[in-house]
Amino acid sequence: MLQEWGNRGIHYWEIDELDLDLIEGQAEYKFFRSSGDGTSAVSTPNGVYGISDVLEAQLRSNRTQTTQSDSPMTKVDRSTYAGFSNKLSKGTPNQYWVQRFIDHVSISVYPTPDSTNASKDMHFYYIKRIQDAGSYTNATDMPFRFVPCMVSGLAYYLSMKYAPQLMQGMKLVYEDEFQRALQEDGSASSTYITPKAYYPGS
Repeated sequence: MLQEWGNRGIHYWEIDELDLDLIEGQAEYKFFRSSGDGTSAVSTPNGVYGISDVLEAQLRSNRTQTTQSDSPMTKVDRSTYAGFSNKLSKGTPNQYWVQRFIDHVSISVYPTPDSTNASKDMHFYYIKRIQDAGSYTNATDMPFRFVPCMVSGLAYYLSMKYAPQLMQGMKLVYEDEFQRALQEDGSASSTYITPKAYYPGS
């Protein structure tokens, strides 16, 4: 059920931010899903695991000083990144491409940092993967607003196996609870809509 929630859009309690230490001449940075498969350990930049996707990024200089400044970076798709003739060319990184694999997420920056930009960071907001509950004694990886949704969702999935005649009703309750929880998720902000003045013939 939690995996299915991950396919329903952005969940704001799973958004976090990171300052990625850039390395001169390095284009790709791999973030693995977990620290290992039980037989081997894997390392990931800044010790961060479980990244699902990157929302937005900035090139940050002077991170720990009052003169800190950010420059926006543009997220590009596969075709755009593939069109770059020299993906290892050095300069000031201003674009990035995200690849999502089974066991890790790869972030490629372009151009790669040169000697003047290697001391800078790629500051970005990312979506974390919703963690499985695991043992019954563990706390679920969700805010209290989604507890009614979780209960009705579990009832719906259990009805598939144990009471198929109740599936339709359970699904309606589940979807209703989920939509109510989504409406309360996130952070509200003011929106201003201004009509554009249009004068025919001008």
